[in-house]
Amino acid sequence: MKLSSTALVLILLLITTSFLQAAMAGSGFCSGKCKVRCSKASIKDRCLKYCNICCKECKCVPSGTYGNKDQCPLL
Repeated sequence: MKLSSTALVLILLLITTSFLQAAMAGSGFCSGKCKVRCSKASIKDRCLKYCNICCKECKCVPSGTYGNKDQCPLL
């Protein structure tokens, strides 16, 4: 009984940590990719704002410093 309880706790712990890592990686993914995308933009703050909004919705950062939304898959 103790062995199965311990195994169940370990499995639940692994599942929980994998969900947390995925959630934390999503925000880091967007901010990092948007910083790279907007590094050459003439209006960086606006580029970062809209890039992060778009990235959070579609989990994609298109190329270039403006537009190109067609490169990202729709939800």
